[in-house]
Amino acid sequence: MVEQGVEHGDEQRDERRFGECVVVRRHGHVAELVLDRPKAMNAVSTGMARSIAEACEALAADRGVRVVVLTSTHERAFCVGADLKERNSFSDADLVRQRPVARAAYTGVMELPVPTIAAVHGFALGGGFELALSCDVIVADRTAVVGLPEVSVGVIPGGGGTQLLPRRVGAARAAELIFTARRVEAVEARETGLVDQLVDEGQDRTEALALAARMAAHSPVGLRAAKRALRLGHGLDLRAGLEVEDAAWRSVAFSGDRAEGVAAFNEKRAPEWPGE
Repeated sequence: MVEQGVEHGDEQRDERRFGECVVVRRHGHVAELVLDRPKAMNAVSTGMARSIAEACEALAADRGVRVVVLTSTHERAFCVGADLKERNSFSDADLVRQRPVARAAYTGVMELPVPTIAAVHGFALGGGFELALSCDVIVADRTAVVGLPEVSVGVIPGGGGTQLLPRRVGAARAAELIFTARRVEAVEARETGLVDQLVDEGQDRTEALALAARMAAHSPVGLRAAKRALRLGHGLDLRAGLEVEDAAWRSVAFSGDRAEGVAAFNEKRAPEWPGE
């Protein structure tokens, strides 16, 4: 991993590179996880998958990170999914060995302990859309085309798509999209809940970072606990879900952030979160 400072306009931002295809940039308490394999339209190779997992591990351990935004450098594609050229060269044994590496990339994004936002433009297909689905919120511009076309090449969505998509749009709609392998353009994607916000062309990254900054202004302890309650409670019956929520509440009720938040509210000032 190489770390260096990079000038960006008038701000100094930290940048860390994980392998050749993944960059993490810091914007204060917001971290930008950048897919950077433009010559392959960000197709996820074994090396890239390994780098995504390593970057997510580092982000999860960084208590200064409050929100993560997943972006990409390719102008026409967020990510076109698995690297099928690489896959075509695999033996069955190679594929078995590669599977845990691929899974670690998707679960790495999904299990980040802070809120996550995907900034999507152009093609977000297969594993590319699964990376976006692994985030809490998806911001897409009007060029976005999303879908899970895996059955058209003889496999199934294997980066969480069969589980994450129905949680977003319901079982029947997810089944139709997966079984037909069809691609969905931006307006329909917003109307059906495949993405959460639709923005002007070229504005997905800007709007996602702005949304992240609004989130990051709040208690880091509260953000992590709220995400934990949302993720762990989803799909449980109401009583069990409320127990998950209660456990998350107890984890913040006696925190320094809670004390500072109440004090700042009563004193009519911006809070200075201790993050503990």
